[in-house]
Amino acid sequence: MAERLYVSNKNETVRMFESDFMELFSRVHPATPLVLYLPVVGSMLYLALWRQKLSILAVAGFFLLGVLLWTLLEYLIHRYIFHYEPKTRLGKRLHYIIHGVHHDYPNDARRLVMPPSISVPLAFLFYGVFLLIFARFASSAFAGLVFGYICYDMLHYATHHFPMKRGAWLWLKRYHLRHHYRDDHVGYGISSPLWDYVFRTTRK
Repeated sequence: MAERLYVSNKNETVRMFESDFMELFSRVHPATPLVLYLPVVGSMLYLALWRQKLSILAVAGFFLLGVLLWTLLEYLIHRYIFHYEPKTRLGKRLHYIIHGVHHDYPNDARRLVMPPSISVPLAFLFYGVFLLIFARFASSAFAGLVFGYICYDMLHYATHHFPMKRGAWLWLKRYHLRHHYRDDHVGYGISSPLWDYVFRTTRK
């Protein structure tokens, strides 16, 4: 028998801030990462291939490394930051804003992708780190990291709002919804279950 997926009302939401200004910026259209970051991927690849004259093989290799690093980063952030259990009142409030609200209202379409007020500063931070680590190959690796992030946000939205009825898509949807509706201490990978298998957090 096929596994039944239990989902809540897709229109279910909650107000998080008394300030209308803060509330406005807590909601993000799901297409925002595509609009903001696909040009970044394109510009980084242009820089690597046409400005720095790197070989296609080198660019492809570091791009794939960047995607792999994203999957690890996604896993670590989800497991150790999003699912950290704070003890203080302020910590619990921050945790709820960052991720708790998503578990309480998992199908709120405007709270499924990271707000640019957070993602843009983080993008600059990681680009700086990549420059230090990868030097002239930083743009290629960063393009892969950002592409991985875009895939993560789009897949996350899809698992909550698209049918995904066949093959690997259905498997990914079920994998993530088990994290929401059965056991939120396993299944931290969203765009890929790779690191769940490595760190043995596929299920208990």
